[in-house]
Amino acid sequence: MDVERVRLRPWADSDFWLLGRLNSPEMTEHLGGPETEAQIEARHRRYVGLELGCMYRVESAGSAETVGSIGYWEREWRGEPVWETGWGVLPAFQGRGLAALAARAVIEAARAAGRNRHVHAFPSVGHHASNSVCRKAGFTLLGEVEFEYPKGHWLTSNDWRLDLGA
Repeated sequence: MDVERVRLRPWADSDFWLLGRLNSPEMTEHLGGPETEAQIEARHRRYVGLELGCMYRVESAGSAETVGSIGYWEREWRGEPVWETGWGVLPAFQGRGLAALAARAVIEAARAAGRNRHVHAFPSVGHHASNSVCRKAGFTLLGEVEFEYPKGHWLTSNDWRLDLGA
């Protein structure tokens, strides 16, 4: 049985095209909908210049095809600095377990970076695929929270946490 694997590539200037592909109505259904071109350009600049954490382009290790993106970045959550993670897998590559593999890889990157004890993910309660990724990657469900993403858009999310020290 051949198990597909992923490779994380640090986000580069040349990865801007991927944000356009990830910005479709289908891909942003649980995130408040597609962003404007200006918002995508600002997001790309944040990804390239991220100082605390890292964004990645996710490749299939077998074919080197780009399958999506994932990253981790620092935020304050309930008075504590934590890593937050989020991902997107392009529709043609969904359903293969690639997001869970990428999540495990990004957890190891966050662990190696040190600095914070916990990684959190905040998928919408209705986004069953992303909640499944959290379970498969070893996160613990802490419960539902009201979460602002993107800025000005509130949604009911699940707060998933993984203890990097465990």
